[in-house]
Amino acid sequence: MSAERKADIRSGRLAPEAYAANFADHVPPLTEGEAVLEASRCLYCFDAPCVRACPTGIDVPSFIRRIGEANVRGAAETILRSNPLGGLCARDCPTEVLCEQVCVRNVQGGRPVAIGRLQRYAVDRLMASARSQIFERAPASGRRVAVIGAGPAGLACAHALARAGHEVALYDARGKGGGLNEYGVAAYKTAGGYAQREIEWLLGLGGITLECGWRLASVEQFERLRREYDALFLGLGLADTHELGVPGEMLEGVEDAVEFISTLRQAADLSTVAVGRRVIVIGGGMTAVDAAVQSRLLGAESVDMVYRRGPGEMRASQHELDLARTRGVRILHWLTPVEIIGDGGCVRAVRFARQQLVAGRLVPAGEERVLEADMVLKAIGQRLGNPLLLDCGLALRDGRIVVDGSGRTSVSGVWAGGDCIAEGQDLTVDAVAHGLRAARDIDLQLRNAGAPPNR
Repeated sequence: MSAERKADIRSGRLAPEAYAANFADHVPPLTEGEAVLEASRCLYCFDAPCVRACPTGIDVPSFIRRIGEANVRGAAETILRSNPLGGLCARDCPTEVLCEQVCVRNVQGGRPVAIGRLQRYAVDRLMASARSQIFERAPASGRRVAVIGAGPAGLACAHALARAGHEVALYDARGKGGGLNEYGVAAYKTAGGYAQREIEWLLGLGGITLECGWRLASVEQFERLRREYDALFLGLGLADTHELGVPGEMLEGVEDAVEFISTLRQAADLSTVAVGRRVIVIGGGMTAVDAAVQSRLLGAESVDMVYRRGPGEMRASQHELDLARTRGVRILHWLTPVEIIGDGGCVRAVRFARQQLVAGRLVPAGEERVLEADMVLKAIGQRLGNPLLLDCGLALRDGRIVVDGSGRTSVSGVWAGGDCIAEGQDLTVDAVAHGLRAARDIDLQLRNAGAPPNR
């Protein structure tokens, strides 16, 4: 029985040509004509609500007007001055619940201006041009800053500091920079290795050295960084995933959704990525959707995405949920796992208890449901998972770093941003905003500190 069960999690479920088609851009880029036509729909609102809705404050009407005037380079510059990761955010951010949701066209006619696709059009055209670098560094300040974590927050912070004339040492624990942009976002959102191409463009500014395979592992390391650098920024992301805490969680076939996506993203050949015939994804956020949809694209015959609460409380946007349904994912609500059932050491099914809200609290409804599965992917949230930070003197709340309105931590000379801070929202654009906020304050502090010390 064990061999039979293992055979239900395998690679190569599809014809070779199907993988390229399934994992191509799920939203095709706009042509020049389409971009100009879509730009003409913008009303160029004064005090535009789309600008207020963007965590990085991109001047949306301004860049769209420039596209309409055939000034695509100017449009891209407008975007990237506010958000240096504007190309990735255009692909990954839930624009349908940010800038596009408040678009006046959405209110008046039911269809917003396609802000995200226009943003991607402008940045992609710039990146593909012969002169893609639009920024110059300020005169050298003589100051050095260490940035730990080359995810969206760290990259944005490093780029802004380098622009200001500081030297930045950027460290990351993994083999490549990019954080979740490289390891945790669905492949069909960042097709063609876009995350790495964006990093190459960022580093092309100069003044930033990237060292991968470096992990913050001791208080001594932390203190050495504080001594050797004029400022320290922590963009650590969230390293660990929450456990379900139910019997059977250690069975073969139970995996973290983040690790599943990471394996897929780093695979040179998608036909080598194993997937179950019947997959259950537990969770209701963007990671759950990405894992569920990609399971189907890899050839899973059935995929159930199961959430313990109702539709209105899911963290995934309606756009993402609709995408999942169109890909054949079944979404079930009010079910919480109580046991993963095994056979021969492998997953056979998951037993769920139906939930209901009573006085605002989830309580068992007295019913159970068993769903068959070969693979179970856990997507119930992540946590920082680094007890070292408390030993370093950093104030934590619910396991994340506490910062003030400028991104400063409780330790002098140390800033933080992205998912690792208490206000982190698990969105790329929010992480970018945190990195830029901290960079502004770091730059201000360094310039007010007088001449740099002799080293």
